[in-house]
Amino acid sequence: MAMKIRLARGGSKKRPFYRVVAADSRMPRDGRFIEKLGTYNPLLPKDSEERVKLDMERIQFWLDQGAQPTDRVARFLEAAGTLAKTERNNPKKAVPGKKAQDRAEEKAAKAAEAAEAPAEEAAAEE
Repeated sequence: MAMKIRLARGGSKKRPFYRVVAADSRMPRDGRFIEKLGTYNPLLPKDSEERVKLDMERIQFWLDQGAQPTDRVARFLEAAGTLAKTERNNPKKAVPGKKAQDRAEEKAAKAAEAAEAPAEEAAAEE
């Protein structure tokens, strides 16, 4: 059975609240889980101690059993010092979107035309 340590969403519309749970990876996000391992309340300020609460003993047990944390839970565990920090690489983060690239190409084309026009006028005057 492939185990995951992941977030299960609770709370009402636009008021999220998450439980950190150990669950079978085949179960739905908010569906059946094996054990509740903590909570996460993103509405609280980042420096609040109530924002993320984790039962580190049980999390360590599940990690030893082979459970894989999701990306967000892994970040919580890195902040708590349970997991080693991993280097993340998102090379597409700084690449502009398609429309922005199109606008940049149009701007470059207009600049090239503007640069050619004065050069042609100067050559015609000579």
